[in-house]
Amino acid sequence: MVLTYNEAIHLERCMASVIDLAHEIVVVDCGSTDDTSKIARRFGASVFHNPWVNYSTQFKFAVSKVNSNCKWIMRLDADEYLTEELKVSVSDFLINTSDGISGVFFRRRMAFMGRKIIYGGVFPAEMLRLFRAGRGSIECRWMDEHIKVEGKTVVLNGELIDDNLNSLTWWIDKHNKYASREAIDMLNLQFGFMEYDSVASMSGDSQASLKRWVKEKVYSRMPMGFRAFAYFFYRYVIRLGVLDGKEGAMFHFLQGFWYRYLVDCKVYEVKKCMREQSVGIKAAIKNVLNIEL
Repeated sequence: MVLTYNEAIHLERCMASVIDLAHEIVVVDCGSTDDTSKIARRFGASVFHNPWVNYSTQFKFAVSKVNSNCKWIMRLDADEYLTEELKVSVSDFLINTSDGISGVFFRRRMAFMGRKIIYGGVFPAEMLRLFRAGRGSIECRWMDEHIKVEGKTVVLNGELIDDNLNSLTWWIDKHNKYASREAIDMLNLQFGFMEYDSVASMSGDSQASLKRWVKEKVYSRMPMGFRAFAYFFYRYVIRLGVLDGKEGAMFHFLQGFWYRYLVDCKVYEVKKCMREQSVGIKAAIKNVLNIEL
């Protein structure tokens, strides 16, 4: 199951990595103007079109289009692909799995400007990407949504590679949009204007649950601006991101500091709008971020 928008540069690589595993490929597109749909159909995928609201709504739409006889669903981004080791692990798991397992975590490794990131604590990021049909759902959030399952989970050997081939200008524009969406989630923690849905937990059930707990209970309560610098220092110095070379320095600074500081700036701007224009939180988000809730 792949959600797409102008992913012609990535989609063939993604599809080729799963074509031998999947009985069915569902692609949900939100208005691509390139050859995304053409490439998907060349691999035998069923292509559906649905206007973009946020990832959660698109995910739910995609699940609704999966064949009712399907037992397991794998969710991928178009710029991701499975290594040979992970493909073997998935195949073996699906043959030998028990009814007690509901979800499977993949170890995701990110690449930036063609360089795989090794340090900074960003690998392995364990992402739940394979789940038993009917037992998986998505967090109702605007950014960084995680899949939730009822039942036990396992982690497979091998790597899921996240390697976006677009330019740095594209990356910055994308993360500017991400920052607006994450600002909404940060504001919701304080103002509670939307349904609150989170996998956050200290129990250690999964890496994602613990990270989300730290983000919501610790990071979000730190002073704005300072928390972005503190996170960058943790990644680049304490977790040795400095050893990732030139491309790694760019990645850790932009994704570990610039992006998170930008989120803080947008949160500040929305609050300032509320004070100066005497409007509610939703109106301020519309005025500042141009997002209708």
